Amino acid sequence: MRKMIRTVLCLLLCALLIPVPGAKAGASNDIRVRILLKRLALTDRIDMILSGACTAATGNGAELSFPGGSSLTVQVRSDRLYLFFEGMSLCAGGSLTLTGLNADSAIQFTKGGPFYPGTLSLKVSGGQLQPVLTLGLEEYLRGVVPYEMSNSFPLEALKAQAVCARTYAVSRMNDTRDYDMTDTTEDQVFMGINRANTNAAKAILETEGVIVTWKGKPAQCWYAASNGGQTELPAHVWAGEAPGCYKVTDDPYDVENPESIVRKATLQKNGAQLSAAVSARLYPSLIEAAAKEGFIGDESMIRIDSVTAVSVHTPRYASPNRLMTKADITVTWSGKTLIPVETAIPPVEEEEDLFLFSTPTPSPVPEITPEEPTATPEPAPTPRISDFMPASEPLTVTLNIFPDVVREFGLSIYGADNELITVRETDTAFIMESRRYGHGVGMSQRGAEQMAGVHGMTFSDILAFYYPGSTLSKVSVKAKPLPTPDPELLYTPGPPATPTPRPTLMPVTAGTLPDGAYLASVENIADDSSLNLRKEPAASAEILMRMYRHQKLIVLEVCEDPEWVHVKTDSIEGYCKISFLEKAE
Repeated sequence: MRKMIRTVLCLLLCALLIPVPGAKAGASNDIRVRILLKRLALTDRIDMILSGACTAATGNGAELSFPGGSSLTVQVRSDRLYLFFEGMSLCAGGSLTLTGLNADSAIQFTKGGPFYPGTLSLKVSGGQLQPVLTLGLEEYLRGVVPYEMSNSFPLEALKAQAVCARTYAVSRMNDTRDYDMTDTTEDQVFMGINRANTNAAKAILETEGVIVTWKGKPAQCWYAASNGGQTELPAHVWAGEAPGCYKVTDDPYDVENPESIVRKATLQKNGAQLSAAVSARLYPSLIEAAAKEGFIGDESMIRIDSVTAVSVHTPRYASPNRLMTKADITVTWSGKTLIPVETAIPPVEEEEDLFLFSTPTPSPVPEITPEEPTATPEPAPTPRISDFMPASEPLTVTLNIFPDVVREFGLSIYGADNELITVRETDTAFIMESRRYGHGVGMSQRGAEQMAGVHGMTFSDILAFYYPGSTLSKVSVKAKPLPTPDPELLYTPGPPATPTPRPTLMPVTAGTLPDGAYLASVENIADDSSLNLRKEPAASAEILMRMYRHQKLIVLEVCEDPEWVHVKTDSIEGYCKISFLEKAE
């Protein structure tokens, strides 16, 4: 019953229409975003394949029209753009804008690559190409959602991702800049549209226009791959104000998910089994303590006997934050000492009384005797070293978790020095574990996956957990009408050409299909395009003929390269890419 009430409230809230920042007055039904395509890593050249007809407007006032399937190249020369097409070239001046003429129009930057719908604007910036793609908000999401969160995720998790991505995009719109966002992790990853991502497309459609709001305005809806078991505050990551729909909250769903990244460092209780990395961090403190114990201050003369305790403490921020910065490791240890050498003292001989009589003794006749050799001094005795003797008390060594422990113990995950470190004890060891991939602010994608896939929670439940106190609202995202080109561009010079009828599709008699074969049709191409049937399963192979949309085929088998299939009709047999086919009902 409670879930039903939440759902009804969500639907009512979603009916609320709110203004979009950056949108012009009266244009709330035309939300379009501008994306700087940094992922293309362009320098002075761009190659494009047009899927569907489009127009090209140059900076010096020229306008051209190109049919679907055209291959274009644009290069920068002397800070001007030059357009190349089938041996022809045109100076476009300082800018060039390509606009699709139908709903299927898009640009591919690599053959067989994803589609980039919308309007592509090119200009020269710093001697290099600056490509900005302008497209509808919902189209943009189709290039974001399946890459920020896998298309294989549960539908409700993908819906939550769609709402977050839509909210972030709306909050970033700003007409004072050349673009709203980049296509990288600086904002949101946008990789064009792959029509195979149907699960993500469904999630976008079923949440159309829904965004997260705070006090009537679009929230800055941050999210990360994994928060490690606790959400983070924006103020701990970025400067500036943030909406109040963020709290430090323990997240059991993220921890439950076996796909959440965990790094582990094992500290064996038996000192002889400690890893070299752990021992290296402890020995400087042991050497310093050796003098107090009377031990020899040398690493080879000190031994770690056992690890008796490991703990983490000193959170970086106020409670309940669990981002600990210090680690204590307590050990019992032993050392060696020098044994003092005992020195022997020779006995003193008493003098003999030689004067018993008073009669003088005649002087002896001197005798010459050979010199006696000088005696060699005896070597000093070598100091003795004791066996290992236990220290009087255990030693606790305090280490900095960042950057020392996480990097030297192999606990670093994201490289941002913000991992959540915990310790658990087994019979033979202490195990330090680190979690968190990303900044940890807002929705955890792994947490959302667990909530939707295991706990059956809806996208509104997920968003309410990660953005407490927020509201779900809705903006209108009606698509903008396609541009109308100059009619004169659609005519061929000279006398009107005789219309060429569309070729009749080849007949296919299914009958009894061989084992593993199935009936399919050519669908994933534009109406004015065609699919090559090749002699061999390779893009470089000879073209046998061109097939048009809705052509029926019998798929005989998948080739060694799984992108290609062996197909036939009643009149011909060859190979084509499976991505352009759909299995017949």
